[in-house]
This record gives sequence, C-alpha cells and structure tokens, in this order.
Amino acid sequence: MAINTEINRLLNFAIQRGLMTKEDIFYSANRLIDLLKVHEFVPEKIDETLETATPILENMLDYAVAEKLLDDTVNERDLFDTRIMDCVMPRPSEVIRKFRADYSQSPELATDNYYKFSIASNYIRKTRIDKNIIWQAPTEYGDLDITINLSKPEKDPRDIAKAKTVKSTGYPKCLLCRENEGYAGHAGHPARETHRIIPLNFRGHGWFLQYSPYTYYNEHCILLNVDHIPMKIDRNTFENIFDFITEFPHYFVGSNADLPIVGGSILSHDHYQGGHYTFAMAKAPIEKEYKFAGFDEVEGGRVKWAMSTIRLRSKNRQQLIDLCVKILDDWRKYSDESVDIFAYSGETPHNTITPIGRRRGDYYEFDLVLRNNRTTDEHPLGLFHPHAEVHHIKKENIGLIEVMGLAVLPARLKDEMAKVRENLAANVEDISSIEEIAKHAEWYKEIRAKYDNINADNADGILKTEIGIVFSKILEHAGVFKRDEKGLAAFDKFVESVSK
Repeated sequence: MAINTEINRLLNFAIQRGLMTKEDIFYSANRLIDLLKVHEFVPEKIDETLETATPILENMLDYAVAEKLLDDTVNERDLFDTRIMDCVMPRPSEVIRKFRADYSQSPELATDNYYKFSIASNYIRKTRIDKNIIWQAPTEYGDLDITINLSKPEKDPRDIAKAKTVKSTGYPKCLLCRENEGYAGHAGHPARETHRIIPLNFRGHGWFLQYSPYTYYNEHCILLNVDHIPMKIDRNTFENIFDFITEFPHYFVGSNADLPIVGGSILSHDHYQGGHYTFAMAKAPIEKEYKFAGFDEVEGGRVKWAMSTIRLRSKNRQQLIDLCVKILDDWRKYSDESVDIFAYSGETPHNTITPIGRRRGDYYEFDLVLRNNRTTDEHPLGLFHPHAEVHHIKKENIGLIEVMGLAVLPARLKDEMAKVRENLAANVEDISSIEEIAKHAEWYKEIRAKYDNINADNADGILKTEIGIVFSKILEHAGVFKRDEKGLAAFDKFVESVSK
C-alpha cells in the first residue's frame, strides 16, 4: 500500500469538505506522517470525490495494523482513526466562528453546515449508520419508524479485556460532559478528538449543542448542560425547551423522563435530544379538546397516540410554561387506583413527564407524555413498560425517541427475522423447536392465522408490517392510561382535576 497516496487522499477530502484549507496541507501532512511513523510526505495530485473518509481511513488502519502501530480490534481501530482525522480538523474556536457566521444568515444554514461537518469529520460514523435496517410501518397511530440498530459494532473480547485494565480516573465524568471535546479516549471510553461542540446560552446558563455520533434520524442532536448535574423535569425544563426552539425554530427538542425505567440511558447528566425530523407523534391529531381555567391563550387536547399525551399550543410563553408546570406538579402527586396509577410507593415517586416541544409557525407546541415507573410482581421490569408478550421484539426502556414513534430494535432481529421470514415463506407450521427463533413462536402462529397466502414475495413486507404493529402495542404498554373506554375516561378525569 502506498501510504503517501492515502495521506494525499485524506488531505484532498479534508479540503473538499472544508475541514482545512490548502494553506494547512504541510502542517496536517506532518502530523499524519508522525502518527503513522512515515519519514516523508510527497504531494500528489488527487482527483476524486468521496461521500465520507471511510475508504481512506480503512486503508490507513490496515497499514497501521501491518506496521504494528495498533492491535486489529474494533476499539483500537476506532481510537486510531479518530487520531488520524484529528490531524485534518479545525480547532473548536474555528468551528464556533463558522457556526455563528452561518447563524447570522439563518439558523437552518448553521445547523445544516454543522451537521455536514460532523459527518465529514467522521464523528458521525455515517458508513456504520447506513447499515441500519429502517422502514416505516402503517399502524392506527400513523406510520411508525422502525430501525434495527446495526451501527454499534459488537465488542471484541480483546477490547473488553483491555478495558478492565484501564485505571478509572473519573475524567470525563460521563459521555456527555463538555470535557469530552478533544479527548483521546481509551479502551473504556470512545475517542472524541474530532468532537466539536457549539456553546449556547439560555437565560444566563451555559449549554452545548452537538450531534449524536449514532444518529437515529435526521440531524439527531443533543443539547447538554455545561454542568454535570442529574436530569430533572421542572420549570427550567420547559423554559429551556422554549428557548431552544426559539433559537432553532426548524428543530424539535425533548427530554427523557427523569426517573429510572421510563427515563433515558444517561440520567446523571442533564440533557435534551432534538433534530430536524417529523415523527408520527407530531403528525398525530387531537382527538379531544381540553380547556384549562386561567389559561385562555393556551389550546389543549388529548392526542390520538399510543401513549397518554396532552398537547398544548400557544403564542403566550408565560401561560404555556405555567400550564406545563401545573400539569407536571399535579401529575407528580396524582393517583387513580381504578387504573393502577399510584404516585408513590412509600417515599419513592413514580410519576413524571416526557416533554417535547416544536414550532408551528408563530405557535409553540408542547406534547406532555405522562409516565409512571412503578413495578409489580407480574411486571417486574415496569407496569407501564413493554410487557413479557412483546419481549421477543423489544424489552428495553421506552425513552424519548420511542415515545415519539421510532423503534430502536436490537441487532439480533436481523438474523432472527431472516429465519422467521424463511420459515413463513416455506409454510412451516411451527417454529417452537427452532432454538434461535423459538421466542417468536406464538407471534409466528398469529401471523400465519392472520394472512391467507404467505410466500417468498410478500413475507418480508408482512413481517415489517407486523413488527410495526408490535411496536404500537409496546407504546400502548408504556401508556399510563389504556386506549379503551375506561382508560380514556380516567385520562379525562385527570385533566379535569388539573382544570379546576
């Protein structure tokens, strides 16, 4: 392999993508030859245009492995290719200046260019994300987004063993802390040398905007608190959501709930997730209007959605936020034994909210999803959590992304669904004796009973539709008020108690 050519290819890519300019060539080339233990750099003319730097990086990594600069494991390669890309990266201050200059023209231009930059830098590993299997499934709640997540590679046993030897320093404190920017990483922490974050300020407090390295939808961003403090849903949450969609009116933003089971994977650091995407939830209509006494400038209603959701809409900031706080405070202490909702077990709280905000022209629209994390003997993982009958598809927590209508499903389903599809097409009556897919046996029987003619041409489409239906059931399980007459009446009863 001509490593000199690969260096030239990377420099050409970086210039094309705006990571550097021609004036930076020898500076960046010298950093690269030092990293790769090469003695000299010779400029070459490169005539190519690539979507990502991945093909070049893979060649460079193969060279580095051959030269024994690293072990050939996924984690070692990830750490090293991030060091390679950092050689052609601008400093954080340059990225911030560019973002602010773009923002002065339009917020959408700023985020669009920042997102493209995050892909070009390989911080967002687009080549891996493109491996995800994605589709939309029609349900009574609209077209739900389904993703079988293949973007996160399986851990190599050698990486796992090495991670155990890494001394814990507590720096950075978590994956969201701003100290990650530029951090080299190690066996137990991903490299962040290509990470660049944008400082924001809401009402005198510092925040940072970044994109998720494993985006699940268009421009999947994260808004993180400058301070490493736990998630907490309160008035500040609604104020921050309002401020964010004021500054970025083309984005939605929401927060995971602040309690275990119904919260996200990182509750230790206050953060939000947003992006430039319209989920099925945002398209769902109001099925019953609500009026709230003292909040004449706020429109309200119950959303036709699998989970128990109140939608509020207004141009009046104060009234909108005050009503959000009132609903939250009232829900925190609300119990209804008739539908198994209890606010507390002793001193342990169970009720909280998953809030989402978006703009509709001049209006601000908030969806407040009522959550409860109580467990029972019958449902030890959570009463309002995917029940055992759907665990063959998904048993993980229902966080913000799922709440809005996007299923993030485990990678195991790729092979399992291929096997199920094969048996469906072959008209196999029972799969309970096939070890790798026996967990799907009851569901498989239901599918066979539902469709008259399943064959090789339609089996894949049928499976994708049925997975969507299972996901809609999962969301219903997570809803605190069931979608039957009794449940909806109980929902209205709670809202009436807020309105008084």
